[in-house]
Amino acid sequence: MKVDLEGLYERVIGLPLPAGNYGGLSGGTGKLFYISSGTLFQFDFASREAKPVMAGVQAYDINPKATKILYQAGPVFGIIDAVPGGFPPGTGRLTPTLEMRSDPRAEWQQIFREAWRLERDFYYDPNMRGLNWKAIGDRYEKLVPSVAHRDDLTYLLGEMVAELNTSHAYVQGAENPEVKQVSVGLLGVDFEAANGFYRFKKIYEGENWSPGRRSPLTEPGLKVKQGDYLIAVNGVPVRAGDNPYAAFEGTVGKTVTLRINDKPEEKGAREVKVRPVASESGLRYLNWVRDNERRVSLATGGRCGYVHVPDTSIGGITEFGKGFYAQLDKDALIVDERYNGGGFIPDFFVEKLGRKLLSVATPRYGMDFKNPGGAIYGPKAMLVNEWAGSGGDAFPYYFRKAGLGPIIGKRTWGGLVGISGGPSLLDGGSVSVPQFGLWSPQDGKWIAENQGITPDIEVSNTPDLVNKGRDPQLERAIAYIQDELKKNPPVTPKHPPFPVEQPIKND
Repeated sequence: MKVDLEGLYERVIGLPLPAGNYGGLSGGTGKLFYISSGTLFQFDFASREAKPVMAGVQAYDINPKATKILYQAGPVFGIIDAVPGGFPPGTGRLTPTLEMRSDPRAEWQQIFREAWRLERDFYYDPNMRGLNWKAIGDRYEKLVPSVAHRDDLTYLLGEMVAELNTSHAYVQGAENPEVKQVSVGLLGVDFEAANGFYRFKKIYEGENWSPGRRSPLTEPGLKVKQGDYLIAVNGVPVRAGDNPYAAFEGTVGKTVTLRINDKPEEKGAREVKVRPVASESGLRYLNWVRDNERRVSLATGGRCGYVHVPDTSIGGITEFGKGFYAQLDKDALIVDERYNGGGFIPDFFVEKLGRKLLSVATPRYGMDFKNPGGAIYGPKAMLVNEWAGSGGDAFPYYFRKAGLGPIIGKRTWGGLVGISGGPSLLDGGSVSVPQFGLWSPQDGKWIAENQGITPDIEVSNTPDLVNKGRDPQLERAIAYIQDELKKNPPVTPKHPPFPVEQPIKND
């Protein structure tokens, strides 16, 4: 096949199909196969029509002559003719009897060599940090004959890539036998033993419209409050000294009947029906964030906002959007990126945080409004700690480069040689290859790798204070904001006098 690159862009035409999401494009003679909304279609260039081949298809492949299609529809695999017809799922189903013989030791040898080559060929530094990568490979390869289990090989690969002393160099083993687990339903509470029963010491508030943050005891109509006692679960008494979680085995998502009383006794108890959740992590995170918001608001008289950014991926973008735009009426902002798990390069956060006031609009009626509107123009500070890394290293680096305010806390992880995907190994395991390092064009130095971002104001959250409910890092950020608001109180812009037309003079 020869592709005429000259003028290729001008020869692109649109197919007569409605707007939509199209994927899995495969060509055949005069045909185009694609998946849209879970249905496999064939487009005929002669008739210029698209017709369904099969619904419910997640993936497919086509043979070189485009006469047969291997499809996956849920757990079903099958082979059908590559023609339209609306085949029902299950047509041409393959029976799951495919077997193969495996020589694990031969596979482990191949996997080792492939992992070594991936690092050799795609590591961001062609000089491999000055290491003799061949000698390193030879040294570790001598141990491969002693490998007796895939976990041994995983350990060996981990030791080899660790020689690079570079972040994001991960090793993952192949699939292990699945161990069946028994789910334990959770109520989103802290229990405490009192008066022979368990009492709800704390009920975590939730966002009950969000499945990951549903707090079972706060749903409408239940009227359960902190300090109430748990008397029984599904008719089985629960007493202090029992494991209260044992009563909730296998109850995730199921309706459970609780007997609740505001006194430590059976008499007068009432029944409520709840659906326990599988995890309380979302609730406990939400509680931590809201407690911090309240601390900041109370200490600053409502003048400073607070937003936590848990990562620089989808979750962090979501939390930033929810927290930042809900507090645009604040004079100042504390950005907390402690425990930031990384993700994307986070320049988009800093672009929003660094917006400058460009103009003010004055209407005849109502208040003036600022442009850009999605901004907080007052003082800012950022909180960091040693559990923030990757994108969590880049975020404070950009925050500092933009001159947005001081960085407070502890030095970050120090991992800014990133990854962008890669092939899996023979048995489904993987090694990641650090593929790009970030550096500063201003000083020509690599950013953060094996060093982290050092705070402007170092503050430790020591266990003795944290266990007492203190947060010295947050307290220091609040003190900085209070001082800045006192020294440089925000000024509300006043519009200039309205223009007055000069009277026309008659000569």
